[in-house]
Amino acid sequence: MIDKNSHDTESEEQSAGAPEVDRVKPHKGVYLLPNLFTTGALFSGFYAVIASMNGQFEAAAIAIFVSMLFDGLDGRVARMTNTQSPFGAEYDSLADMVSFGVAPAIVAFTWALDDLGKIGWFAAFLYVAGTALRLARFNTQIGSVDKRFFVGLPSPAAAAAVAGLIWMSTKFEFAAEDIAYFVALYVALAGVLMVSNILYYSFKDVDLKDKVPFLILSAIVLGIAIISISPALFLWLLFVIYALSGPVLWLVRKKKHLAK
Repeated sequence: MIDKNSHDTESEEQSAGAPEVDRVKPHKGVYLLPNLFTTGALFSGFYAVIASMNGQFEAAAIAIFVSMLFDGLDGRVARMTNTQSPFGAEYDSLADMVSFGVAPAIVAFTWALDDLGKIGWFAAFLYVAGTALRLARFNTQIGSVDKRFFVGLPSPAAAAAVAGLIWMSTKFEFAAEDIAYFVALYVALAGVLMVSNILYYSFKDVDLKDKVPFLILSAIVLGIAIISISPALFLWLLFVIYALSGPVLWLVRKKKHLAK
């Protein structure tokens, strides 16, 4: 059975001298809404670099947290509006490299690591390299690993742990030169954790549309209230605990395995 409309269309193309090529032209546009959030994350990371160069370390650290907020929204918005695209995924990875790789390393370097010479820039580079490798591995493992877990410390969490330390130290007026070696070790370990095979809970199986017990909602409200008392301190502690949760759970699983 021949579709009359298709036949008429082909006849019109042939009469106009158009070649008979059954080809769908690729759509050259990009989705605006999710990429706006990605651009916001990229801008916040870039601002953090500029702020650190001007000695505004508290503003730089806060900008990295703002970048995390935008990064968390772009993927959710894309899924909610069904606007996922390969372009968006690539753009998001590049923005993450700037916001969660280059920006935290430069902020940490200008704040405390510059005075350590080669040790300082090596620690900063180790963090940047860890972020790049972490993002590359994550992109190649999409769809092949359990979505409930991340393999290695996620780059936004690593960035938050570094930025949180800087924000907290600046807020409580800790001298950067007094803890410079600790900062170098701290930044380097964050980079190593990103490329490790340690599993971290991803929270991707949490459905925000499902009903939750009243106790859980009360705990969330209490947590927000506690963080509001001193955001610099408690956000830093929150992400340090998350960064440590992977190695602790790995040790627990290892102990159980040896006990069998």
